[in-house]
Amino acid sequence: MEILWLSEDDVRSVLTMEDAIPAVESAFAEHGLGNVQMPPKSYLYYEHGDLRTMPAYIKKLEATGVKIVNSHPGNPEMGLPSVMAVVILNSVETGAPLALMGGTYLTAVRTGAAGGIAAKHLARRDSSAVGIIGAGAQARTQIMALAKLFDLEAVRVMDRRKERARAFVSDVSGFLECECVPVSDARDACDCDILVTATPSRAPVVLSEWVREGTHINAIGADAPGKQELDPRLLRRAKVVVDDLSQAIHSGEVNVPISRGEYRSDDIHAQLGEIVAGKIPGRENDMEITIFDSTGLAIQDIAVASLVYKRARELSIGTLLEFM
Repeated sequence: MEILWLSEDDVRSVLTMEDAIPAVESAFAEHGLGNVQMPPKSYLYYEHGDLRTMPAYIKKLEATGVKIVNSHPGNPEMGLPSVMAVVILNSVETGAPLALMGGTYLTAVRTGAAGGIAAKHLARRDSSAVGIIGAGAQARTQIMALAKLFDLEAVRVMDRRKERARAFVSDVSGFLECECVPVSDARDACDCDILVTATPSRAPVVLSEWVREGTHINAIGADAPGKQELDPRLLRRAKVVVDDLSQAIHSGEVNVPISRGEYRSDDIHAQLGEIVAGKIPGRENDMEITIFDSTGLAIQDIAVASLVYKRARELSIGTLLEFM
């Protein structure tokens, strides 16, 4: 028995945002229809970060496996990504491992795809201005997905480290066909149609009064208990959509406000998959503020990993290792 090893470079060579968006959207639809198995993430906590395991089974794809991923916000200071991952794909029929692949780029792309899908269903269709707070790796794939789905005219990016904002502008200039400028104040970034927050913050970085009616927000950074990027008053003004209800209450943007009695779980409008599947409406008028609370789902990983595995086998990419 052999297992296919796919390095990060191998994954990058076969994975595009154009392919990831429909794969992730289909996974959300299956989630909304109740056709997946996805136990909650399990966490191990350390002084400088955490480690998570994320299993899933998508019946429609006959795809199953698990991702192991860390979050260590201080890693960039040591020259390492703050998020690193590996994904194991298994045979549904026998349980045998089929592939082991680098999951760091895959994680960034599938999260960017989810943000794009959320904006597709929740943002105003004429949205053209994007604000970004937090210019790390995730900001890049968020704007990559949004650029595929919207006719963007302006992007404003803010990071507490100004050199990161400038680096972001330089990096995205290769594919972004619109004005992209760094701004020094988070409030300036909020002057937009679609706002992306992608920070490790444990206190609000966006205040309610900064956000105008009709804005859509992809809240990406809060993915563990205690993390928070948005003013609770903003949640109460908005239509809040989560990726998974149990995960969001435990570790999403809503986790801190709910634990403090500043927001109620009953006020959550829907899970994104329910909207994608057509069971619950998304945006209903141009004046609504909409928020997507993204914690990151294992079904996203398995859907994209299955795509990568099939493409790699077709193109004879990767290294076959003896397993048994």
